Amino acid sequence: MANPVTTIRRTAEEYRLKDKKDKRRFWVDGILNNALYILMAIFVIYTATQKETFLTLGSLGNLLTQVAAYLPMALGIAGCIVLTGTDLSAGRIAGLTAAVAGVFLQKADFANKMLTFLPKVSVGWILVTMLIVIAIGAIIGLVNGFFVAKFSLHPFIVTLSTQLITYGIILWFFALNGNNGQPISGLSEQYKNFVGGTMFRLGGVAIPWYVLYAVILTAIIWFVWNKTTFGKNMFAVGSNAEAAKVSGVNVFWTTVLVHTLAGAMYGYSGFIEGVRSGSVAANTGLNAECDAIAACVIGGVSFVGGTGKISGIILGVFVLRIIFVALTMLGVESSSMYIIKGAIILCACALDMRKYLVKK
Repeated sequence: MANPVTTIRRTAEEYRLKDKKDKRRFWVDGILNNALYILMAIFVIYTATQKETFLTLGSLGNLLTQVAAYLPMALGIAGCIVLTGTDLSAGRIAGLTAAVAGVFLQKADFANKMLTFLPKVSVGWILVTMLIVIAIGAIIGLVNGFFVAKFSLHPFIVTLSTQLITYGIILWFFALNGNNGQPISGLSEQYKNFVGGTMFRLGGVAIPWYVLYAVILTAIIWFVWNKTTFGKNMFAVGSNAEAAKVSGVNVFWTTVLVHTLAGAMYGYSGFIEGVRSGSVAANTGLNAECDAIAACVIGGVSFVGGTGKISGIILGVFVLRIIFVALTMLGVESSSMYIIKGAIILCACALDMRKYLVKK
């Protein structure tokens, strides 16, 4: 017969070891799950010690304008990731809509105006153009969603196809009316002021109007995600499409509408991109989806599906932009930035999958 005292001591020792193991796992999991944020904090501190201008109001103003410019596309592509998909056509859609907006809003007296029959630029025409390019993006997104939902095709294949088709349309568009692929320039002052005009200054840096538009757009997307039936259905389909279907969710239309909304966001991104760049070229928007995907994954939008917060996406865009601003200030060449960007995406996805496997 076992000695009761020995048994009690053995049980106490087992509990002690288990508690010690749980505490170790807690700290290890915490460090790994937040590794990107920890590394970013270290990187920010290092950059601040090397460049005194890094943590100034002017630098913050510059960062704010960049976040506002890249956030809409990230908000759009996040919905596709919530559905366990992605969207490779985002950058090209933004490029196409930027070209359309640029042509529609060129100066009336510009020597190389592509479409001379268009009306003189006014605030009303600017708003009409914005709605047109958003509609173009939404239509392409609808096509993406239809093929994904109707034929159960992987979003990677569908959006890769529409990426190529959209790029072909862009090349065709740039050849219109004897333009021969030249960048679209001569944007009207009304268009420039409407998008990039100075709203106020922060540390001497002009904060453009599109920062305010990004805030409004983010609030709308937050409401759609968190306060509407559509938003709840989106997360339900992303978590488990079959269970959502059994629960009465229309999986087909939810998928189509998520991609349509994403396309509309890309269209808006194109609308502001021409002003930001000063002109629109055939390669405008190239690989822009990579930054958006990276920001979403950093911000906690999981490729496993059904997980994501607007606040996380904002944080992800902020983290990614502050890294690139810091790298630029440190004099890192553009080719190295591509390597760093790829490494960030790879590490973020690996850490995201690790969280999923630990929970499972």
